[in-house]
Amino acid sequence: MAKIEVVMPQLGESLTEGTIIKWHKKPGDKVKKDETLLEISTDKVDSEIPSPATGIVTKLLFEEQKTVAVRTVIAEIDTDEKATVVSETPKAAAPAPKAESPKPEPPKPAVTESKPLSVTVSQSVPAAPAAGRFYSPLVMNIAREEGIGMAELEHIPGTGEAGRVSKKDILAYVQTRKAGGGVSVPVSSGGTAAPRIESQLKHVETGDLAKKYPAPQYEILQMSNIIQKMAEHMVKSKQTSPHVYAVHECDMAKVDVVRGKNASAFEKREGFKLTYMPFICDAVVQALKLFPLVNSQIEGDKIIIKKFVNLGIAVATENGLLVPVIKNADEKNFTGLARAVNDLAVRARTKKLTPADIEGGSFTITNFGAFGTMEGVPIINQPQVAIIGIGSVKKRPVVINDAIAIRPISYFTLSFDHRIVDGALAGNFLNTLIKRIETVDENFVV
Repeated sequence: MAKIEVVMPQLGESLTEGTIIKWHKKPGDKVKKDETLLEISTDKVDSEIPSPATGIVTKLLFEEQKTVAVRTVIAEIDTDEKATVVSETPKAAAPAPKAESPKPEPPKPAVTESKPLSVTVSQSVPAAPAAGRFYSPLVMNIAREEGIGMAELEHIPGTGEAGRVSKKDILAYVQTRKAGGGVSVPVSSGGTAAPRIESQLKHVETGDLAKKYPAPQYEILQMSNIIQKMAEHMVKSKQTSPHVYAVHECDMAKVDVVRGKNASAFEKREGFKLTYMPFICDAVVQALKLFPLVNSQIEGDKIIIKKFVNLGIAVATENGLLVPVIKNADEKNFTGLARAVNDLAVRARTKKLTPADIEGGSFTITNFGAFGTMEGVPIINQPQVAIIGIGSVKKRPVVINDAIAIRPISYFTLSFDHRIVDGALAGNFLNTLIKRIETVDENFVV
């Protein structure tokens, strides 16, 4: 028998606290090693925290929505299945230390038979959830072991909170499947469902605002930690950089030809679909090499040129917008970029990102076209000096050699910091990356 103390993990060097968003277990519940124990939120990312051991949850020391200093004991797990559950009311969190203060010492634990065990976020990468539906690591592991694909998993009825598929649900489905039953999986139309951000917001029913905006005429929602930080970041960016915008057309016809020739073999080999994004990423990387000022940042009156390309890819999740980063994208080939884009998107939507995954970007791509938006004007992701927005690809009439033709066209919008990037540089940068996309070799084997 051993008592394991679960502590608030430090998911990044600069982080001193985390907020407990949701406990997935309560005292008395059995938990398996690597099964999701709780969800936490930091000022950079939301993460699921797996259980460090198999056993019985005996104590939860803090309530949901409490902010706790890193390395503070937040729960106890007893590896003895006959363990006695200690009924203890979760306490309020102590004020977290300021960033400049020394790191807090861990509190003295109760008498236990093992040292506190710091929990780290699992780096296993499950398959991408369809339509943004959440699946726990345990459910994903069972699905992999039973050969259940994401399209099939998406249509298993869930009895958990918000329709989530529980362990009991998937095991029951496995039994039905083995007996010759199962669910009917419709063919995907290729559309992209919008993340349900509203479902993650908390209802506020008390206070002065509730009196000012009474129900049922009004509904008051509390911003999540991630949404608050994103809002602050966007306001700061507009205050810091004089934003200027340039919009160019991009003909995706040759990319469509390459995708058509390679789609089946690529998906069979890699396990995910070949999209436009790897082609765009590759073109952006090559253009940034030729125009390094677009891949820089400003410090006071100095310009910092970066000799590497860390490519941020904006991902819409049910918790808000995240921008995970492909580190050293300039060192990856086409397939490497495709794999990196898919990996980051999957981990962003399944809460497997760490703060390190969203730090250090030098340039950002945001694909609002995935939701049908034709054209947009994105806000620069500080301290970068430019961001490119990709509009939806639509068939449009265009003039080619004085004749009207129907082509798949997308609008690319570059938002840039006019302190160091002027219209000429922005135009040349866009022309370069678009030319690379429009002249891709139609016989290119992905």
